[in-house]
Amino acid sequence: MATIKDIAQKAKVSIATVSRVLNYDPGISVADETRKRIFEVAQELNYKTLRQRNGTVVKERYKVGLVNWYSDQEEMLDPYYLAIRLGIERECFQRQIELVKFFVHGNTGNKGLPCESLDGIIAIGRFEKEDLDCFPEGFENIVFVDSTPDDNRFDSVVIDLRKSVFEVLDYLVGLGHAAIGYIGGHNKVNDKRVRDERELVFMEWLSKRGLFHAEYVFTGDHLYSEDGYMLMKKAISAPHRPTAFFIENDSMAVGALRALHEANLRVPQEVSIVGFNDIAISEFLQPPLTTVKVHMEHMGETAVELLADRMAHKREISKKIVLPTRLQLRASSAMPSNG
Repeated sequence: MATIKDIAQKAKVSIATVSRVLNYDPGISVADETRKRIFEVAQELNYKTLRQRNGTVVKERYKVGLVNWYSDQEEMLDPYYLAIRLGIERECFQRQIELVKFFVHGNTGNKGLPCESLDGIIAIGRFEKEDLDCFPEGFENIVFVDSTPDDNRFDSVVIDLRKSVFEVLDYLVGLGHAAIGYIGGHNKVNDKRVRDERELVFMEWLSKRGLFHAEYVFTGDHLYSEDGYMLMKKAISAPHRPTAFFIENDSMAVGALRALHEANLRVPQEVSIVGFNDIAISEFLQPPLTTVKVHMEHMGETAVELLADRMAHKREISKKIVLPTRLQLRASSAMPSNG
């Protein structure tokens, strides 16, 4: 039987780190990459925690395919989906569910998924109705995380993007900002551009109040820090500059802040910034980032719970779980300067 020492040796970390990670110690500070490696080694060695060994015997070991929107390399550039995947892996580890990983990348799709050997599938990413052709025909045990391509057939876990954007804009307008910009991306997967709902809601909300300016919207192909950097450089070189920006995710906000610092524009005195997701580094930026808190790992855990319920009880009615978000106020936003 594998031990914590075995995991520590293979993962190249201390025994104490392995113990605290596997027992979900909230006080431990460890890189996502290290935590991911510990869970992967533990699963590979079929390690069981004391709670698992002393608990009820698992009557059936499920095998689940994890279909990911991003590759490992892309996940490290945008930690949102990495955090969701870690939540899935942690919950599967606790439930002794075997995971087999696949990636949506290039033009390959997932037509080669060996569904005959899988009990279920968890798909992370912005899948749309036409993407369902990539999945095994007639296979119902699928949970989508971060999208709902067909909520009449499949379970899904999402956040209320509409309500989240409303709260951000209510906050910024309440501070006195009338010129609000948007920085975001149109993800490109399998040669298809995917427009984000946040941008659509942003346009709708401000248009209804006569505050929308198309020239204040800056979007690119991806959601990485370098995209936020380039788009912010473009935004601040325009003839008219917004006093505040809503940025699609925190990774882009990191790049946007760098562009503002290089241009000697003070945040928030001259430009306010609000991000989205509340990734680990957001509160340690300079200044700390105002952002929308998304419970990413809990999204992953909830997906596993839904799939386990559907597989165990042969449930035919689909469920859609909408998790709440919270606007996390920090020092990157303030009232617009009169000067």
